[in-house]
Amino acid sequence: MTLLVTAASGHLGRLVVDALLERGIAASEIVAGVRTPATVDDLAARGVGVVELDYSRPETLAPAFRGVDRVLLISGTDADRVSGHRNVIDAAREAGVERLVYTSAPRVDEVDYALGADHKATEEAIAASGLSATVLRHNWYTENYLDAVARAADTGEIVAAAGEARVASASRRDYAEAAAIALTTDDLAGRTLEVGGDVAWTYDELAEAATEVLGRPVTYVAVTTEQLTAGLQQAGLDAGTAAFVAGIDDAIARGALSQTDGTLSRLIGRPTTPLVDGLREGLAAR
Repeated sequence: MTLLVTAASGHLGRLVVDALLERGIAASEIVAGVRTPATVDDLAARGVGVVELDYSRPETLAPAFRGVDRVLLISGTDADRVSGHRNVIDAAREAGVERLVYTSAPRVDEVDYALGADHKATEEAIAASGLSATVLRHNWYTENYLDAVARAADTGEIVAAAGEARVASASRRDYAEAAAIALTTDDLAGRTLEVGGDVAWTYDELAEAATEVLGRPVTYVAVTTEQLTAGLQQAGLDAGTAAFVAGIDDAIARGALSQTDGTLSRLIGRPTTPLVDGLREGLAAR
């Protein structure tokens, strides 16, 4: 069985390849799809196949899917990510791929937010394709907060417009293990799972974790969405990007990331990485 991991040069993609190898999948059965093959020479040196794969360039997709049985579609980061995702889905269908696994966003059918809309559209495209699929709706990555914690080393503050919301984050490695399991087993076929950390923490608790990791006092400073937008623009972001970023905090405040039921830890067979450990490990890896 040949497994293709898209965006394999990224943080999550590399960890998925590692997780597959740790599960005993032969390197010769893994294909790393990347925009620039030279960026994963280290994977090629380990025996992993490497193909050029660019979501926005359909001509790269058919060759990349040749001989592939299952595909992990890691969500893209381009502004028009949905079009790229549809290109991948179409290519997978045309190639007769047996299974597609997609990394989506949390509660896209319950909470209306800009980031979630792209993932909801992708989920709909997958459903319409007729492909056998597994959708893993990732809660936040703990690593998303590394920049905020690093800044807090100087400022002593974590500023956000998330109110008293909770976030059930987990580490990228936790999610990567789940993706490897979805690719290599049959139990999750046709399922959509909300996956996140075992503990849903508040931003005050994030500040406490940052205090422990940094060894200096850190406090959470709650601001309004409008204040955050203005601050981001003052920091140099254009109005559209600032509004998008602030909109994510607004979605968090409305509970987009608050739910956790232990699905991820049951799937990977161990507790998810605690917040403080994830922050400590992430900062140490920088």
